[in-house]
Amino acid sequence: MEVAVSALRAELRQWIETARSGQDVVVTERGVPVARLVGIGSADLVARLERDGLLTSADGERPAAEPDRAARPGRAVSGLVRRLRR
Repeated sequence: MEVAVSALRAELRQWIETARSGQDVVVTERGVPVARLVGIGSADLVARLERDGLLTSADGERPAAEPDRAARPGRAVSGLVRRLRR
């Protein structure tokens, strides 16, 4: 589905909902494609985090907190953020 930049500005919420529903929206400027608006599959992110051991499902047993966890490099939230930005 294509939309001109001017129409995108005027009807942004509608186009975001279109992308959220799973359709790709190609943004054009004077008829030339310049960008693509796509929805983010949050379920894929959760599955990847579970597979990498960074997230445990709610139905499984949760491990007890480790008192020295913050002291271990690579296990802090900043390490998770770094991995997600790659």
